[in-house]
Amino acid sequence: MNEKLVKIAYLYEDLMNTYGDSGDVKILSFLLKKQGYDTQVDNISLGDKFDAFDYDFVFFGGGQDFEQTVVAKDLPRHKVTLDKYVNDGNPMLCICGGYQLMGSYYKTNSGVTIKGLGILPLHTVFKADKRMIGDTKYRTEWGEVTAFENHSGQTYFDNTDKLHPLGEMIEGYGNNPQDKCEGLRYRNFIGSYSHGPLLKNVNVANAIVEMILKRHDERINNVQEKAE
Repeated sequence: MNEKLVKIAYLYEDLMNTYGDSGDVKILSFLLKKQGYDTQVDNISLGDKFDAFDYDFVFFGGGQDFEQTVVAKDLPRHKVTLDKYVNDGNPMLCICGGYQLMGSYYKTNSGVTIKGLGILPLHTVFKADKRMIGDTKYRTEWGEVTAFENHSGQTYFDNTDKLHPLGEMIEGYGNNPQDKCEGLRYRNFIGSYSHGPLLKNVNVANAIVEMILKRHDERINNVQEKAE
């Protein structure tokens, strides 16, 4: 067993990778390498078996409505493992469409409702008259973030006691035009509309690396204990 190998699951890399979201995984791999760790990135796509607890980090990028609809049909197979993984406080980053699918539902412009996993109490409604596109800037617990957004889906929290925004908007829209907040922070889960990629903001990337290494140590210890 390679104790210096960090395992990353990229959910539907072949379908959910708009605006360079794969750059987030590449940046994390680079930062981990600087700390002496190798990375293994597995694309978990349609029909693939997946146990989140085999990994130190799970990434879920954004996609267009068609790809999102395809993924939504396959995704329920992974609800149990992702639900436990997230609620146990393990690190996961979801961008745009991936963020939306972790909630209850996404209502499209045509009125079709795409059912999400329902792991997090939030929902998204597509509103064609309000395209939220452009550069964004917001404050997080790790400092200021700059990024890019391009979405018509407006996301709302259904339980504000459980969920907290990732950041407070300075420029741009974020989750929706009313709430003036961007993304979601729940335990070590982060959801965001930030492309660009998000983790070009090294302050956020370094915070996620810390989460990953803590999870990695726990996973390695669990594997060693089972082997004894």
